Amino acid sequence: MPVTTTYPGVYIEELPSAVHTITGVATSIAAFAGWAPKGSTTPTLVLSWADYNNQFGGLDSRSVLGYSVSQFFANGGQQAYIVRLTNSDAKAASVTVGTAPNSITVTAQNPGAWGNDYWVAIRNQSGGTGRFRLQLVYSPKGATTWNVVESFENLSMSKSDSQGRYVVDVLTNSSNYISATVPASPTAPPGDTTQPLPVPSTLPSYPQATQLQSGTDGANPPIHPSTSTTSAGDFESALLPSSGTGGVYQLSNVDLFNLLCVPGEIVTTTLQTLEHFCETEQAFLIADSDPGITDYTKLSGGPGIPGANAAFYFPWLQAPDPLAQNVTRNYPPCGFVAGVYAATDASRGVWKAPAGTATALAGVSGTALPLNDSQNGILNPVAVNCIRTFSSFGTVVWGARTTQGSDEAGSQWKYIPIRRLALFLEVSLYRGTQWVVFEPNDAPLWGQIRLNIGDFMQTLFRQGAFQGSTPQQAYFVKCDSETTTPTDQDNGVVNILVGFAPLKPAEFVVIQIQQMAGQTAS
Repeated sequence: MPVTTTYPGVYIEELPSAVHTITGVATSIAAFAGWAPKGSTTPTLVLSWADYNNQFGGLDSRSVLGYSVSQFFANGGQQAYIVRLTNSDAKAASVTVGTAPNSITVTAQNPGAWGNDYWVAIRNQSGGTGRFRLQLVYSPKGATTWNVVESFENLSMSKSDSQGRYVVDVLTNSSNYISATVPASPTAPPGDTTQPLPVPSTLPSYPQATQLQSGTDGANPPIHPSTSTTSAGDFESALLPSSGTGGVYQLSNVDLFNLLCVPGEIVTTTLQTLEHFCETEQAFLIADSDPGITDYTKLSGGPGIPGANAAFYFPWLQAPDPLAQNVTRNYPPCGFVAGVYAATDASRGVWKAPAGTATALAGVSGTALPLNDSQNGILNPVAVNCIRTFSSFGTVVWGARTTQGSDEAGSQWKYIPIRRLALFLEVSLYRGTQWVVFEPNDAPLWGQIRLNIGDFMQTLFRQGAFQGSTPQQAYFVKCDSETTTPTDQDNGVVNILVGFAPLKPAEFVVIQIQQMAGQTAS
């Protein structure tokens, strides 16, 4: 605010800067959708393989989801949202301890048979204090050991507990596995649990507990998609519910994701729907090919996904299976490739093609179908990105085209880095110009917009994101009376025009050799 001058002298006034810094958004937050044995059924952010392992049960031989997430982190991934798919008939395990109203019903936080491996042990404090201890014990069927995974002390059955130890609130706020409910107006805690765990133990603190029961994965859990061109039924309906909510559509509620992977999904119509979803979310789909294709010519017509917000990779990759004594098996490429995207973004920038000799895939033994130059030459022009093994470089990503990148299409979004750079700019500028809303729509505002966006684009230019040796050749920002007419002003609209000259990957390197022979000596 202006300084009020009331006395003779010098006044100091701090003026606010007109600069509103635009920060580039993240570019390689991946989202993986598939079946996992346990974990939240709403999108959950994991920051490492250990994080996924703890929350979603790690690798499971029935599903490729865990393997793909592991491969993502092994190849450079840093952040991933997990969308755990379940059917409506999946149930959470539960158990009631005591007799109402002095009882507690403990329920697993999410559905699945995993909850049946947990037991609840209750011990009341001596002296009739009304306080008790609740422990959660892990002891799966057939195990010879047990482990207390959570312990909650000094709990109360009263909502008005002065120390805030009401059992329902404590479990809701602190437990990673269970929640609890109690009947109205309990007068005392339930009695101590007395059932012994079905494992041998000589420890004096050996708990007596009650098992959670009736947790199920459902009659037909969506464990993995079809490996043929027919619909996978339960998986498809769990992934893309007809209601338009749930499944992968839950990603609309997360703050930001950039890459979408549905490991092993090969149904063309589903991939088309996923690509369209990515368009609305300004994200990018990494699509897997059919593992049943052993003849590369079957892909000579292209991937069949017409949109620009997707890339298609062939073939599947061979890697050891830790659950089968490291016997080699085939895996969908999306997890590996998403990790390469993340690593390339971090080291070079989103404007660099995630392909080439620097993209050697970690944890890979080879490809399910070796490809040579001539075979690659048939697939690349129809927008099928090949993965190849070279003796000097290992197994690498050897294609950088979007699914709209066939030579015949002639699309401006032919190449992955150009499309992803455009998405990066769109999201960054959208988020970075929110301050403009409700500002007076006139020349001073337009000048501030040009200043702020221009500074952001200049930073990217210096980092090598655009073509051109000067800023004028690389980008432009226009916001003035030409882009925003008096009619626009009357309607409360300010139009900003931003253009950039993208870097195109050098797909073909031509070396011209000239030999000097038979020259007449001068």
